Amino acid sequence: MKKSTFPTPQDAEAAFYEALETADLEAMMEVWAEDEEIVCVHPGGPRLAGFEQVRASWAQILGSGQRLKVHISNQVVLSGMMLAIHSVHENILIQGESRARAPVAATNVYLRTGKGWRMILHHGSPAPAGAREPAESPKILH
Repeated sequence: MKKSTFPTPQDAEAAFYEALETADLEAMMEVWAEDEEIVCVHPGGPRLAGFEQVRASWAQILGSGQRLKVHISNQVVLSGMMLAIHSVHENILIQGESRARAPVAATNVYLRTGKGWRMILHHGSPAPAGAREPAESPKILH
């Protein structure tokens, strides 16, 4: 049973990236809906469906021992009463490496449940070369 309540999709997203940076599997899975319909695609990886497949993939990633620092940029948010879609660039720096890797273009989808907002989809793909943070502020569409 989920312990955390995320009152907004932004709260769920902040918890997702915090769990990624702290390599906390339990915190990561708190963000996800407990549903067999959830989907996760890591950059260059296969489509994973269902809670157990998603959990196993995050266990492997977070258990690798690499510490990540993630800076989100190029954010576009589309939100409604029950569903929110966040399109972002994940700028990832691995501790111990001197240069940042190419950004990851990620789509995060959140569903409003009886216990707050939960992630139902995370899809990451390598961003095109030259994809960098723009000067303007994030776009929020309702």
